[in-house]
Amino acid sequence: MDDLHTVFTTPHGVMRAVDGVSLSLRAGETLGIVGESGSGKSVLGRTIMGLIADNATTSIAGSVRIGGHDIHALKARARRQLWGPEVSMVFRDPMTSLNPVKRVGTHITEALRLHLGLGRKDAYERAVDLLRQSSSPSRSDG
Repeated sequence: MDDLHTVFTTPHGVMRAVDGVSLSLRAGETLGIVGESGSGKSVLGRTIMGLIADNATTSIAGSVRIGGHDIHALKARARRQLWGPEVSMVFRDPMTSLNPVKRVGTHITEALRLHLGLGRKDAYERAVDLLRQSSSPSRSDG
């Protein structure tokens, strides 16, 4: 990502939500973005993923390249194919992201099937493996 800007034009003036952010990650690296409420974290994440439209009241400048693709040059369908395998975002309000009526395994297998094209059985096996990995102690208790 190079010199990324997201600007909103409001009745109260121009709001520079993302103002010249540049960063680079190598394959396999993970980035966490922290900051005060209202500092632009969610807008940055949504801009990176191509979830904010460049229109009459919103201006996006700079470049975002993921997996060799210019995110803002891709059509929506092509962008969605990168979500999951290449890039993902954990929204800060889990109640809008997770359905409390569904089991956790269902959420995981749905994502694996949608983003990785796994069949039901393979997605289930992968989900179990991921849950085992996440619940394994990383240090000895003794």
